[in-house]
Amino acid sequence: MVDIDYNARAELFVAKRYAKTAAAQYRRFAKASEAIQYCMEELPENALAGSFLEVDERRFEGKAIRALYEAGGYPLARAKAATARATVHTAPAQAAAGM
Repeated sequence: MVDIDYNARAELFVAKRYAKTAAAQYRRFAKASEAIQYCMEELPENALAGSFLEVDERRFEGKAIRALYEAGGYPLARAKAATARATVHTAPAQAAAGM
């Protein structure tokens, strides 16, 4: 389980190959929950690879951002499409691990 303050300020650094402009490579958010929601619901799925989120001087990358979004303590409503995308993405990995 990841301990994070979803209300803390956050900075998002999007991988250069997925950011269309230099300005899109960096975004600040008033709340980490909003940054996580943006990552999962607005960015292309592949953009998580190489992108990272900084919250309270801690860095979260790809799978860790997804885990924050899927955590029980995540305070915002999740989009059905993002949740389904995450389920499809993680199901084969869980099957391979024998879960």
